[in-house]
Amino acid sequence: MTPKLVQNFLEATTLGLGASQPASVRVSAVRAIHGYCDHLKTSNNSQILVPFLPTIMAELIELAKQSSSDVLSLVMETISIALTIDKPFTATCEKQIAPLAIALFLKFSQDPIMASYVEDIFKELASNPDCKDALEKRLIPTIVSIINSDPEKLPMGIQSPALDILCTVVRSTGAPLSSDHVTIAFPAVAQCTLRSDDNAVMQSGGECLRAYVSVGLDQIKTWHDGAGNNGISYITKSISKLLNPQTSEFTAAFIGRLVAILISKVGIGLGDDLSAILKAVLSKMQQAETLSVVQSLVMVFAHLMHSQLNAVLDFLYQVPGPTGNTALEFVLTEWAARQHNFYGAYECKVSITALSELLKHFINTNDSRLDGIVVKGDEIFKHEGIRTRSKAAISPVEWTVIPIQVKIYKILVNELSNVMEANISRQASAGGEDIEEEDGWDEDEDDDDDDDNINDNDLANQLAGFVPTSSFLGYDFGDADVDDDDEDDPDALQDPVFQIDIQAHLTEFLQQLSHHPSHVVFASHLNNIEKHILSTIGISVQ
Repeated sequence: MTPKLVQNFLEATTLGLGASQPASVRVSAVRAIHGYCDHLKTSNNSQILVPFLPTIMAELIELAKQSSSDVLSLVMETISIALTIDKPFTATCEKQIAPLAIALFLKFSQDPIMASYVEDIFKELASNPDCKDALEKRLIPTIVSIINSDPEKLPMGIQSPALDILCTVVRSTGAPLSSDHVTIAFPAVAQCTLRSDDNAVMQSGGECLRAYVSVGLDQIKTWHDGAGNNGISYITKSISKLLNPQTSEFTAAFIGRLVAILISKVGIGLGDDLSAILKAVLSKMQQAETLSVVQSLVMVFAHLMHSQLNAVLDFLYQVPGPTGNTALEFVLTEWAARQHNFYGAYECKVSITALSELLKHFINTNDSRLDGIVVKGDEIFKHEGIRTRSKAAISPVEWTVIPIQVKIYKILVNELSNVMEANISRQASAGGEDIEEEDGWDEDEDDDDDDDNINDNDLANQLAGFVPTSSFLGYDFGDADVDDDDEDDPDALQDPVFQIDIQAHLTEFLQQLSHHPSHVVFASHLNNIEKHILSTIGISVQ
């Protein structure tokens, strides 16, 4: 389609937004404008839209004031994408768009779809240097008023999305933060987090504090309240509140990234607070049962193993665990048992590379602190026919018991299999291939021939496709649909660990280890499937 033809379509579509048009035509025109914005932006031809933006935005704003909730969502979604087309034009719209977005947020705060569109609008306005100051003057007083108020006197559930919006604005504004952010909004967020007993508010408060640490740490450190407490003290108190064993375990669902970025940026400057935070993480971990919470807590120690391996091993070895053994044994046992269910591309990279660093440390130093830590290995299968529930009750599942170093090695081997399978699936999808089915009915004709070619004795070859833990619920690292490109957390994107190619990393690590004298010990614990996986990267194990 030529640019002239596109302009003609845009002109006609813009006319369709007018108040004189039937409602069905106006709604269809809104959908069409959204499609044009999306397509022309993706194809780098958004400049075609610029002359039409004033009329489009004026009509969309007018339509937003008149629409029912269903149509309103479509209108706000279209406004949010139209604001991304031309920054100079967007800056001129702030005085109309920001009050509208604030009013709709107050009215539809419990509607997650509407809240997401409003948040997108604030994100675009806050990232625009020509209008971010004006936005903050309008928005911060409203948000602070909400989070400072008694929840009983507010619309139910409004504080958590208000904190989410403030978090988005902090991230989008970037450094340096304005005085209102540091002296008004930040203290309000910390105080709200400290006094709230609502899980959603505490989670959102923790994420908002993480945004302040990530974007404006130096400003937070230099700010002091009337009693002389600086911003770091407020953050450490908030972390202690989120990790309090008496609160719900879900308050710690996102604590891992907050603690990790605070330690990475402040480090020894935390003083005794660092030890207190790590002990609180251990305490919370003892009561946690939900996978997402355990993973978030384990990530604290995984991050530390990248930067302060010896220090974190010393700490965990000296602190007693819940069963009388060391906290090191407790953490590694929980970690090893849960690793196959961990999810999220970034979190899995942090965890896997931390385990490889720990195993490398043991091989190079023969660290005695890991001696005596044993965990479950492989399930012991007994040839007793069909296993019924009554048999299972009489004879429960039995497992081998192996040293933690061997367990870590086996985890890395199986993680390599997961990543290899995911990469193959992704490549096949990119090439338009269907790796599960080809030409539908043709496979039936070849079933007999295929059966003849299967070696029934080669268990590894038959089961290799079923090894990956990606088949377990909640695990998405090996899912072909989950890609590094799906990660949108700014802190994760800035971490060098995120850039690591896990397949290359594990392949190189395992190949180097195969030449080490200690590899004989590890190899003796491998099952047939794991030996097959290693054979695919040129490691032969007898």
